[in-house]
Amino acid sequence: MIGRSTSRALITFIFLAGAAAAVRAQTPATADTARGPYPVNVDTAPRPTMRATRTSAPIVIDGALDEAAWQTAEPIDEFIQAKPRAGHPATERTVVRILYDDQRLYVGAICYDSDPGKIVVTTLEQDYDSLNSDTFGMTLDTFHDRRNAYMFQVNPRGALKDAQVFDDSRYENQAWEGVTYQKAVIGSEGWTVEMAIPFTTLRFDPASSDPAWGINFVRRIRRKNEDALWAPLDRREFVHRMSKAGTLLGLDGLRAGRNLQVKPFALSSNTAGALRPADVKATTFDAGMDVKYGVTPSMTLDLTWRTDFSQIEVDQEQVNLTRFSLFFPEKRDFFMENAGIFQFGDLNERALRSGAGPRDFALFHSRRIGLTNSGKPISMVGGGRLTGTAGGFQLGLLHLQTDDAPGAAAEKFSVFRVRRPVAGASDLGFMFVNSQKTGEGDALAYSRSYGVDVNLRPRPNLIVQSYIAATQAPGATGNNMALRFTVGYRDNFWDTSTFVKQIGDGFDPRVGFIRRRDMRHSYATFGVHPRTALPMIQEVNPYVEIDYITNLNSVLETRTATFGFDTQFRDGSRLFFEHRDNFELVPEAFKVSNATILPGEYSSRESAATYQSSAGRKFSARTTLTRGAYYGGEKTSLDVGALWRATSQLLFDVTLSHNDITLGGKPFTADVLGARVRTALSTRFFTNAFFQYNAAAEQSVVNLRLDYIHSPLSDLFVAYTERRNTAETGGILERVFSVKLTKMLAF
Repeated sequence: MIGRSTSRALITFIFLAGAAAAVRAQTPATADTARGPYPVNVDTAPRPTMRATRTSAPIVIDGALDEAAWQTAEPIDEFIQAKPRAGHPATERTVVRILYDDQRLYVGAICYDSDPGKIVVTTLEQDYDSLNSDTFGMTLDTFHDRRNAYMFQVNPRGALKDAQVFDDSRYENQAWEGVTYQKAVIGSEGWTVEMAIPFTTLRFDPASSDPAWGINFVRRIRRKNEDALWAPLDRREFVHRMSKAGTLLGLDGLRAGRNLQVKPFALSSNTAGALRPADVKATTFDAGMDVKYGVTPSMTLDLTWRTDFSQIEVDQEQVNLTRFSLFFPEKRDFFMENAGIFQFGDLNERALRSGAGPRDFALFHSRRIGLTNSGKPISMVGGGRLTGTAGGFQLGLLHLQTDDAPGAAAEKFSVFRVRRPVAGASDLGFMFVNSQKTGEGDALAYSRSYGVDVNLRPRPNLIVQSYIAATQAPGATGNNMALRFTVGYRDNFWDTSTFVKQIGDGFDPRVGFIRRRDMRHSYATFGVHPRTALPMIQEVNPYVEIDYITNLNSVLETRTATFGFDTQFRDGSRLFFEHRDNFELVPEAFKVSNATILPGEYSSRESAATYQSSAGRKFSARTTLTRGAYYGGEKTSLDVGALWRATSQLLFDVTLSHNDITLGGKPFTADVLGARVRTALSTRFFTNAFFQYNAAAEQSVVNLRLDYIHSPLSDLFVAYTERRNTAETGGILERVFSVKLTKMLAF
């Protein structure tokens, strides 16, 4: 039964939702007679069109926009706010022009600013956090399929963020990198940006007789928390929502290059410490190569030989206070390329509270390849992947071979993924995953996963998702199936979704991730997002969530009722409250730090409050305080993150997770401390120093990385990692020093 406090919270929620609806109904429209009626309806406004202009004159990428050719290009300057006042004209003018020649697409933008001294530039790092900086960005849908795009963003000091986006904004792959040239300059009237994108960086159809690309632009003015776009969008949407993009015309006579890139590397590493196997040399030298080839305008072949990931940052330590496995994200560039095609499982829908995501279930999780369960690298002999579109289908093929390693036999991995786009942003798909040990006597040592999925958008704001999957392995027993059906609706005001999911006790996707088996999970949420007329508040979001989980025998194991209230302020800060009523059945004992949670039934209530200050300021912080019952005891958790941007070239970041827990009358703590220092001497030279201390595991980790981009997509990496045991018997568990040089050659 739902308790009395839960009932009061539900009544309060219904009252707030009704009041919010009244505010929504009473918000008046305004008009600006100088530019037309405002606010415009960002959902139904016509999508704009612009033309690119061919030039034969040389363009120097210096941010000056002083070549005469720029004056021949058609300018566009009608930008409409997505926030803080959706549908209203931008508060600062932005003028954009596009040129092209046989080799490159050129983009020039003048970002006027009435107070240039307040322009926010947080860093010079590549792939910077664009949400916290002044930014000019562009998306290009080169096949005009209204689904997939390249994204390029530049800040006022010339830092670049690039990405690939799939399925009309559903998945953003920030690990993608393409050859680009850009320069930005801050002046007395604002700032300018100039970009050149080689056509060899992009995939497009040169045979099209009437080429048209989807395109959109965004201008972010961080001190005003303002996003303005050329093709207008609502604040819940992003510039890569290509179904609502504008159109770029005039790109006549384009010729695709051979689209062949070869990227060799050389590496030297020195390892030491108690975790280094005695039969492994202390100093090693290695070399390898990655090859990328455009088989067709829409299909890309990636090959790798002796892949190495020594430049990758170490995993951030996490405190696990549950009986389920932790999810660690993929960070290795080779696996992130076109990763959106391989998504299958519990997907995250942007701006929709969906109740489950890839951290709960993914049929394929590439982190299971080339890494042990503890995160130690396994040498990879080589392999490849073929991804893209053919005959109206999205295809993904992957095959990799790993070498023998201590505790891990040589193994080959194969993945096949096919998706058929239908009706705009909808698709149907199938996936097959196979792993097979390749040593003597391992003919039956295999594991297979397969499934079909459906992702539908029958209406612009209505989402329907479903999958059914199964696994197979020698000797496996139990129910080997997984299935889910989800319906969600999100518009400018309402936010609601529900799903039912079942995971069998024998379902084991070995090359995937599953947080919990032997379960039937029912979930529902209901909330609203009214845009208030209050001067300091951007949006409020009261909501309720219900999770109800039984095992396959219909025995209740988890029930959670959550009531929340989220307030977003116009300066970008946020205040968030949650109250949860929990029930948990623990079937087997498990350990948390040095304590043991015994089997039994546990009811608890806990409350949490979070404040996030505006991340666009030099100093910002996020603090979460949680207090309540915990498996028959008590728990108080404090999570703090503080960020100080001393300059655009120097950043300090500190995180702390502190947990005071009392179980059976015995108190203990579980703490993780992290500290990071980043420097950016230029847009091509970066350093990163990261320290982590996990008190529960009695370990500390230091990771130092230097990255010098000596030419496009070509790096010199220097990395040092040291892991220590901080107990009384402390010592060095692992010490690795690596130097790696890469060079991208384009043909």
